[in-house]
Amino acid sequence: MIDREFRVRGVVKRYPGTGGWYFVDVGKKHAGMLRARPKETKVGWGYVPVRATLGKSEWRTTLFPTKAGGYLLAIKAKVRTAEGVGAGDTVTAHIRLV
Repeated sequence: MIDREFRVRGVVKRYPGTGGWYFVDVGKKHAGMLRARPKETKVGWGYVPVRATLGKSEWRTTLFPTKAGGYLLAIKAKVRTAEGVGAGDTVTAHIRLV
C-alpha cells in the first residue's frame, strides 16, 4: 500500500551545480514506497507530483528521482525566504501525493 501523505525530515543541502538548487533528501523508507508507485502516476523521467508544506508555506512541485534510487524535495527560494531556512538547517516538510 502506498502512503498518500508523509513527513520528511532532513538537512537542507545546496546542489553545487548550475542553478544552485536547495533540497531535502526524502529518505530510504519513502523512496522505496515511491518507486513502487504505479508508473502511470508519475510524470516524465520518474518525477512524482506532490504538494509540499514547510512551516506556513505550501507549494506544488515534484520529487526528483536520483541515480542512487532516492528522491529529493526541492525547496523554492520563495519558501526558503518565507520560512527563514537555508543550507545546513534541519526541516520537516509534509508531503501529499497528487
